Amino acid sequence: MSEPDPRIEIMELHEEFVQNVEKGSVRIRTLSILTIAVSLLLLASYFSQLVDPFVTGTRLVVVDLLDPLLLTLEVLLIAITFIWLYVGVVNYLFSKRMSSAIRAARAKEKELEGRIRKETTG
Repeated sequence: MSEPDPRIEIMELHEEFVQNVEKGSVRIRTLSILTIAVSLLLLASYFSQLVDPFVTGTRLVVVDLLDPLLLTLEVLLIAITFIWLYVGVVNYLFSKRMSSAIRAARAKEKELEGRIRKETTG
């Protein structure tokens, strides 16, 4: 019984690693898209609450919509939402770059496989 070629074992381990990275990339992309969607909805909601009293002229409902504490809280929530949006976009862009790197690694892997086959058969 012959011992397996170490080059083949390395390629198999590399393949397993790349598959795990690909799965992680899909998860990151999905999470990023979800984060972007939720943060955009929250941003629209908070922004409308902040602008509503100025646009409609409504000053009092149950609370004073121009209360400095309320306005400060709304501005803070908008800032947090922008941060959340930033994180989602950065994660999404990272996952896209990772996907391109994986495609490039796959192409090099195919090239290497072809050279190894030539060496073993030739």
